[in-house]
Amino acid sequence: MTATTKNKVPKHHSEDRERDFWSSADSTEYVDWNKAQRVALPNLKPSLKTISLRLPEMMLAELRALANKRDVPYQSLLKMFLAERIAVELEAISEKRAG
Repeated sequence: MTATTKNKVPKHHSEDRERDFWSSADSTEYVDWNKAQRVALPNLKPSLKTISLRLPEMMLAELRALANKRDVPYQSLLKMFLAERIAVELEAISEKRAG
């Protein structure tokens, strides 16, 4: 989001100092969030973390077979499955809190 500023944001000589500043500062004193607009960052790539995951051999074989049928790498299919399930779980938690 972008927004117009109210007070001038102080200049920081390092990311650590800026991080410390924003961890305690009230952004509403510096940014008029009522005038904020969404910004698309299409070339931004998410950070990736390599993990080691132990799966039963049969489960891995089935995952690879499913991925082959969809013509996608099995790791990509696993990420899609995880993303779908995470969305379902987060939605359930959200509904539970609202309900």
